[in-house]
Amino acid sequence: MKIYTKTGDKGATSLIGGKRVPKNHPRIDAYGTVDELMAFVALLRDQEAVDGYWRVVLAEVLDRLMSCASVLAADCSDCKVKLPAISDADIEFLEQQIDEMDSQLEPLISFVLPGGHQAVSLCHVARTICRRAERLAISVAESSPLPENVVKYINRLSDFFFTLSRLLAKNLKIEQIPWEPRV
Repeated sequence: MKIYTKTGDKGATSLIGGKRVPKNHPRIDAYGTVDELMAFVALLRDQEAVDGYWRVVLAEVLDRLMSCASVLAADCSDCKVKLPAISDADIEFLEQQIDEMDSQLEPLISFVLPGGHQAVSLCHVARTICRRAERLAISVAESSPLPENVVKYINRLSDFFFTLSRLLAKNLKIEQIPWEPRV
């Protein structure tokens, strides 16, 4: 199989199910943003500051994001291929991770400014791309059926990345700078 097909040279591509759409179609934008998020999650996972446990968790996140992208790329009520699903257990897994991290952190009393270490900053990059993916998935869901758990998972994942940024900062002894509005 060749990597190039030339079928997209005029600005259109196929969704799972065979429907041809322009490359700026909301579904393409949504799953393309999930793909972008996956690349940054992989970069985060490759950081020296991310230990073995979090590498395993982030590999699970990458797998689930691939499932989200597959669902977003499908526009068929009777797809000929079996699509992966995002389950309640996938969302609960993220919630458990967030709760465990949160139990190790001081209560949050203000917004914090991103940064202090490359791994911490990458968590914030992943969080913001995740929020964009969520907005785009919501747009898709407004115009065509989308399993509810896809949006839920992406929503919870952005909270996961924020909490992971705080935990990594704590473990790396990086000072989190609280945002103090100048009013």
